[in-house]
Amino acid sequence: MAIMINEECIACDACRPECPNDAISEGDPLYIINPDLCTECVGFHDTPQCAAVCPTDACVPDPSHQETREQLIEKKKKIHGE
Repeated sequence: MAIMINEECIACDACRPECPNDAISEGDPLYIINPDLCTECVGFHDTPQCAAVCPTDACVPDPSHQETREQLIEKKKKIHGE
């Protein structure tokens, strides 16, 4: 399942540099996560780093993009060529 950023976002930019896939970008007014690039940090970290650093708990699971760990690992391989 990809992560999404909800209305709690305060656009503090804490999450963007933490994403190993560059999936997070500035939106108007909230930041957004591209679900095609989000791997929930699988293959990099034990937990999604955007959620770990978010001061408002705006980074939450996206119920519209449910994926297994295996699917997330395959997505990581496609993004990073590994």
